[in-house]
Order: sequence, then C-alpha cells, then structure tokens
Amino acid sequence: MSEPIRVGMSEIVVAKAPNVLVTLGLGSCVAVCIYDFFLKVGGMAHIMLPDSSLSSPNAVTNRGKFADTAVPDLFNMLLQKGAAKERLVVKIAGGAQMFSFNGLNDQIQIGARNVAAVEKALAELGLTITNRSVGGNVGRSVFMDLETGSVRIKMLNSPEIIL
Repeated sequence: MSEPIRVGMSEIVVAKAPNVLVTLGLGSCVAVCIYDFFLKVGGMAHIMLPDSSLSSPNAVTNRGKFADTAVPDLFNMLLQKGAAKERLVVKIAGGAQMFSFNGLNDQIQIGARNVAAVEKALAELGLTITNRSVGGNVGRSVFMDLETGSVRIKMLNSPEIIL
C-alpha cells in the first residue's frame, strides 16, 4: 500500500488505487468522496462553506472551499480520469455542529448548511449519495481506500464506522 494522500481544508484530490485519501479533523466541513469501482479511481473534496455567491467574485480563488464549486469540479476531475457517471459511488461525511449558540438562528449552523449545499450540488449533477455520516457534534477523520472504495470514519470516543 502506498502512503496516504492528505486532503487539506478546501482541497480537492483525485487519485488511483492503491492510494488512500485522508482528511483529518472535519468539524462543520464536509468530505465528499466519489469513487469509480471499475477504474479504482476516486476523489475527495474537503468543503468548508456552502455557497461561493456569499463571497465577492474576486474572493473565489479556491473553488475547493465551497460546495457549489467543489462538487462539480471533483466530478469533472474524475470524468477527465476516465470515470463513468453510471459507476460513481458517492459518500459524504462531516457537517457537525461543533459549537452551541443558544437563541441564534439557523444561519449560524454551518455544518447543516454545508450538508444541504453538498446534497443540492450532487443532485444537480444527477449523483445519488449512497452512504453518509453527517451531523452530530463530534468531529470526524475520513479515510477513503481507493482499492476497495470503502470510507472509514473515526470519531472521538466512538467505534469506527465503515461507509
């Protein structure tokens, strides 16, 4: 097995087996993992915010930061590697509410807004989420095995989850 490939905040990475894509410490961020089981090629986006339109047009220099730009970019990067839309398996993780804000409106709930924006962007591309580990109030680390397509989720004081 090769060395794990780290996917940092606001990054999009596409690779082939036998690599493992890893992102550590997701809080309100969402990891989008898309995998073509036939080619054993996959990618992960570590998304921070739901919508690039909330930033000034000149500020959107990192498309991996926003759900509405990162999801289509990840999809297109996979297609460029030869992936076929009908073979793609989609899994998401993250979107926790890491802090409590009593009495404040839902706008502050960035985790839930990130999940909703990722779901919308995937639906617009005609992609279906096959599995998820989202919400709650605990951070997650995500490990995507490109040999098998499995996604392991590690959370503090919880058993490991395999998606």
